[in-house]
Amino acid sequence: MSYDLMVFDPVKAPVDKASFMRWYGEQTKWSEDHTYSDIKVSSEQLQRFYEELVLTFPSMNVDDDVFEAMEEAGTDNRLTEYSLGKEVIYAAFAWSVAEEAYNMMRELARKHNVGFFDVSGSDGKIIRP
Repeated sequence: MSYDLMVFDPVKAPVDKASFMRWYGEQTKWSEDHTYSDIKVSSEQLQRFYEELVLTFPSMNVDDDVFEAMEEAGTDNRLTEYSLGKEVIYAAFAWSVAEEAYNMMRELARKHNVGFFDVSGSDGKIIRP
């Protein structure tokens, strides 16, 4: 089980919560016509967000050498599973970094003018720029 957060293109996402949740359900069917590991499919804002986030929370899809170095350093809990869509970036973090991941994603969402959705949060907070 992971601690999941999502950022989204605020122009594409519905504003009211019920419509947003239906849209979220469609996004997480992962049915777009591309792999979900290529950031180039995402909007420019989402790309800039991702490029900054992976400096602290690298993608799980790293070389074995990088993984082993992180494991030795005790930072392998920062490896994060990303699903990169046209309108969303979905991130699955280790629970041990949940608070830091939440704070960083919210800060970067604000900085890059993208929406933020606390998927794992009890209140499912949606924050728009």
